Amino acid sequence: MFSKSRLFAVSLLATIASALPAKFSKPELSVDEAFSLFKRAPASVYYNCTVPNTVAITFDDGPYTWTNEIVDTLARYNAKATFFFNGNNYECIYSPENEARLKYAYAAGHQMASHTWAHLDWTTLSNQRLLSEMTLLDDALIKILGVKPAFVRPPFGKFNEASRDVAAYNGESIVIWDFDSGDSQGASAQRMETDYQNLAAQKPGNILTLNHETYEATAHRILPFALSALQAQGYSFVTVAECLASNPYQIVTTPQTRDVGYLDVLNNSLPFSPTISLGPAHYDSTMNLPSTDI
Repeated sequence: MFSKSRLFAVSLLATIASALPAKFSKPELSVDEAFSLFKRAPASVYYNCTVPNTVAITFDDGPYTWTNEIVDTLARYNAKATFFFNGNNYECIYSPENEARLKYAYAAGHQMASHTWAHLDWTTLSNQRLLSEMTLLDDALIKILGVKPAFVRPPFGKFNEASRDVAAYNGESIVIWDFDSGDSQGASAQRMETDYQNLAAQKPGNILTLNHETYEATAHRILPFALSALQAQGYSFVTVAECLASNPYQIVTTPQTRDVGYLDVLNNSLPFSPTISLGPAHYDSTMNLPSTDI
């Protein structure tokens, strides 16, 4: 129970607030202040599927050159997958080619999920900066496809309690994996095939895989091999949402007509003007941003 003095103080503040002009009655809150006022339980973190006999094939770091070919390969095996997209990693999500790739994958029934904007390590970011990384990617998916994802994967698989709070605030659950193909770690194609074959032979109750669509070997050799080996064990290939018996999106609406350029989107969304530096590997291709927290 509040004391009489506490109740009086609250009442006084409410009275003062009601007497303020409208432009002062709703002050803007920082992200940290908003978190303190609207505290939620930390975001759920999933390392495994929950639905028996399912495999969730996932791809990180796109969209990229081989997105459509991956979608076509999945179709040959009657498989659904989940794409954790970045906004500006290997390529810009807003390029005409990548917009078309997103639409192609979405129209084929695959799940669109977030890998955040620039593939930055969550554990190094302020709450405000991390929320910006999430919402920039969400905004892109809403503009291009009309969906806001319900699932997010942290770059490098790294997160902490603070970033779980930010994900919860943004309405998203965190997805990791229980099998890593090893493509982003430099594993040879032969090694990846052996690992997938061993996984199929072990026949766990369900599987949540990590792959990267930005490696040609993954798109052209490893994916069909993995699908064939796992299909032979009787698994169903489903999206992450399906393997967790959950909804894939927070919002499904009409896509927007994009009438601003890529840099306009960035400059209108961030409190500084970033320098863009793209490269062949996602560890070196993120935005060249100031190191100071914002």
